[in-house]
Amino acid sequence: MAPRPPGIMLARAQKGTRAPAAKPSQPPPAPPPEKLPPRIPFTAGEDAAAAIAGMPDARFWADSTADFQNALPPKPGPWLILSSGGEDGAFGGGLITGLTASGKRPDYAVITGVSTGALMAPFAFAGPKYDDQLHNNYTKVTAADIFEAGASTGESFVNSWPLRDLIAKEVTPALLADIAAQYRRGRRLFIVTTDLDAERSVVWNMGAIAAHGSDDALKLFRRVLLASASVPGAFPPVLINVEADGKRFQEMHADGGIGGQFFVAPAALMAATSSYRLPATQLDIIINTALQPDFAVVDRFAPSILAQSVGMAVKIDTRMMMDRAYVVAKRSGVPFNVASIPPSFNVPSKGAFDPKYMSALFELGFEQGRSNAPFSSEPPPYPRAPAPAPPSSPVERTGADP
Repeated sequence: MAPRPPGIMLARAQKGTRAPAAKPSQPPPAPPPEKLPPRIPFTAGEDAAAAIAGMPDARFWADSTADFQNALPPKPGPWLILSSGGEDGAFGGGLITGLTASGKRPDYAVITGVSTGALMAPFAFAGPKYDDQLHNNYTKVTAADIFEAGASTGESFVNSWPLRDLIAKEVTPALLADIAAQYRRGRRLFIVTTDLDAERSVVWNMGAIAAHGSDDALKLFRRVLLASASVPGAFPPVLINVEADGKRFQEMHADGGIGGQFFVAPAALMAATSSYRLPATQLDIIINTALQPDFAVVDRFAPSILAQSVGMAVKIDTRMMMDRAYVVAKRSGVPFNVASIPPSFNVPSKGAFDPKYMSALFELGFEQGRSNAPFSSEPPPYPRAPAPAPPSSPVERTGADP
C-alpha cells in the first residue's frame, strides 16, 4: 500500500497530524547489511525481449502503444483508474463500496491500479461480493500488518514480509478464479510496476495471468501486487523470474508510482500532440492522495527532508497527470470523472496505517460514493496561496514598567 515506514516516511502526503518518527540521541549501532547474492547479468536487449515462462500474455511495456491496444477489451466500456496513495487508499476503497451501495456502480470494462491502487484493484475488478474485504483491508490493518520496522534488508529500510504474507492471505485461488472469469467476459485488469533495470514501466495483464489457473500464476499474481506497492528504499524490490532466448534471469521491480501516480494509456497516446481517442465510454479516476500543501517545519533530518520532498513531488505529478487525462478525455469525447480527498478532511493520524484514521477516510469515501455526485467532471482546483501572517506590532516603551 505504498506505506509510510518509520524512519523513512516515504509518504503520499495527506492532511492530518502525523506523529514524528522517534530519533534517539544515541541510536544503537545498526547491524551490518545482509549480504545478498549477486544477480545474473543480462543485457538491455535481453530484458526488452524477456517474457514470463509459459505466460507470454502476462505483460507488456507501458510505453508500447501496439501492445496496449492489443490488450484492450473487444468492446468499449467505462474505465476505472486507481491511483497511488498508501494508507490514503482507504478513500478509494470506501468510494468503490459506496458506489455499490448507491446501486450505480458501473461494470467497468477496464480497471488499472498503481501502488495502493494495485492492491484494491483486484477486489474492485472481481465484483461487489469482495466489498467486505476492501473494507477490512483499509480499516483493520495496522503498520505491523504491512512492514517490520528496524529490519533492514540491505535493499531497504524495513522488511515487507508482513505485506507479502497479507497479500498471500487475501489473494486466494477463489479470487483468482473470479478474476479469470471476468477476463473471459472481455474485461481487463491492468497493474503497473517499474522495471528498475530498464527504467521502464510494465503493465501486467492480471486477468490473463489468472486465466492460466496454475500455482505459478497465483504466485506471480501475488508478486506483481507486492512489487507495485514496494516504495524504493523503504521496501525491498521484488525480483521476478523471466527468460529470453532460453536464458533465465531476474528483473528488479518496484513501485508502479515511480513512472506515474496512475495509468490510463501509454504516454505517447496521452501526449498533447497525439490524436488517439480512448475506446472508453467514461473515464473514472480515483485519486488516493490529498492534493493540498501540507505545511511542516522540516527537521534537519534526512528522512524528514526526503518525506516532505517526495510528498510535494507526488502532488505535483498527480495534478499534471489529471490535467493530461482531462485533455485526453475531452479529445476522445469521453465523460471525465474524478474523485479526490476533499481539503476539508482533517482527521489526525497517529502514524503509519492508523486504523482510526483510515476508518474515517474510508467512511468519507463511502459517503461520497453513495451520494448523488461521487465524482467531479473537472480536476479539483489548485489551492490558493496561504494568507501572509500579519506583521508583529512592536511594543511601545514609555520608560516605565507596566
